Amino acid sequence: MSGHPRASASDQDLQAVLDRMADGFFALDADWTVAYANEQGRRILRSAMSDGAVGPGESVEGRNLWDSIPGSTETEFHEQYHRAMETQEPVSFDSYYEPLDTWFEARVFPSESGLSVYLRDVTEQRELERRQRESLRAIQRLYAVSSDHERSFEEKVEAILTLGCEYLDVPNGFLTRIADGTQHVEVSHAEHPLLQPGKSCPLDEAYCKRTIERDDLLTVVNASEEGWTGDPAYETFGLETYIGGKVEVDGERYGTLCFAATTPRGEPFTDTQRTFVELLTRWVSYELERQRAAARLERERDRLEQFASVVSHDLRNPLTAARGRLDLLADETDSEHVEPIERSLSRMETLIEDLLTLAREGNDVDDPKPVDLAALARDAWETTDDGDGTLSVTVDEFEILADEARLRQLLENLFRNSVEHGSTGSGTESADGVEHGGEGVTITVGATASGDGFYVADDGEGIPESEREEVFETGYTTTSDGTGFGLNIVAEIVDAHGWSVRAVESAEGGARFEITGVDPA
Repeated sequence: MSGHPRASASDQDLQAVLDRMADGFFALDADWTVAYANEQGRRILRSAMSDGAVGPGESVEGRNLWDSIPGSTETEFHEQYHRAMETQEPVSFDSYYEPLDTWFEARVFPSESGLSVYLRDVTEQRELERRQRESLRAIQRLYAVSSDHERSFEEKVEAILTLGCEYLDVPNGFLTRIADGTQHVEVSHAEHPLLQPGKSCPLDEAYCKRTIERDDLLTVVNASEEGWTGDPAYETFGLETYIGGKVEVDGERYGTLCFAATTPRGEPFTDTQRTFVELLTRWVSYELERQRAAARLERERDRLEQFASVVSHDLRNPLTAARGRLDLLADETDSEHVEPIERSLSRMETLIEDLLTLAREGNDVDDPKPVDLAALARDAWETTDDGDGTLSVTVDEFEILADEARLRQLLENLFRNSVEHGSTGSGTESADGVEHGGEGVTITVGATASGDGFYVADDGEGIPESEREEVFETGYTTTSDGTGFGLNIVAEIVDAHGWSVRAVESAEGGARFEITGVDPA
């Protein structure tokens, strides 16, 4: 394709094929003159060439490429075409041509007589890739904001509104609360004076009136052309561009999350942009639900602790008086009734302590510290009413992240549970040399096989399989003097740490409690 004045039949057939191509094609001779261009190639070259170089109706063939296209010698096309000509090796590259606002994928094939150039308009593909990158960055930033525990809810919302405005290229983002026919702006990142935090207006004058009536997003890209002229909302706010979704908390309407501009958008919101806004509305809904649930739980815990404190105080006074009278009675008589009364009073004291523990164990562990489980288990065993039991610790050192005081309470309750249910074991000396008696229960503390937790096992009577899920419920007990709180307290402490607990059968046929999800120190 070097520009000969007469073409053979085969050349004409090839030109016909090239003319039907969707890609632009043109051939340059050794002097950089356009020898031939197909229809798409002519359109591209004509658009790039100056009016002085090629007039209306004139052909691009015979024009010098670099002389005809202003500024072309400063482009990557100039550099790559010359490289192909000098090396006589094909080159392929993508480049943006600013005068045409177009991205081209270029493939250049050299010969001794010139170059054959194929140009494909990949602007749409590049725009799609750009939007995908922006969407990915937006999602990554959203995750970073939503998972930032140092920020308050309001700070997080303001950050995602800022993020949404940048992603959607609008100046106004705002969260509203709707109550009693009024729209209240709760948080915003906005230039509009009526969309600042604390501003309110009748719902009838707000775009959100239509938003809350829909199951999907409300989108507007040119309000004045979409029938909004004369609407009270348009008259009040003058928003030409709008996208918003309703925010619900526990299935009830809260308000809306919206993004807007006073200028028309010019193009519809993409599916990805719509999905992003829906994601934001759902996140805000979830956060509000979580806040409401946390506040409700905190109130319940406060009431429970207050109740427990009052009850324990009111019970301790008569209990102390009763124990004092019992001591006097024991000094005066050798009655067989003294010991049963003593046991009943002791049971009442245990009930009071367990009640207070339950009331206070609900709070999450926010700042766990490294704790040596083996050392703590041995120490907890020393203060447990162990009867004739024996402790075996199968790990020398096993440091985990936990609240030491609450982990100690967990171990003591599990030890006490095993001891209270007796044993069929022999009570031989333990692996660590801790020995507490003869024919009582043997309790073993060790690490789980997976390494993500620990267990407390015994060789006692065990727990029937049908009851293993019930044992952690409040009030569950199989002994006449049990409080039914011990294992429930264990479950509360496990939950507070974010761990999991389950009851299974031990290797000796007794009970084994496995605590998993534990972070090593």
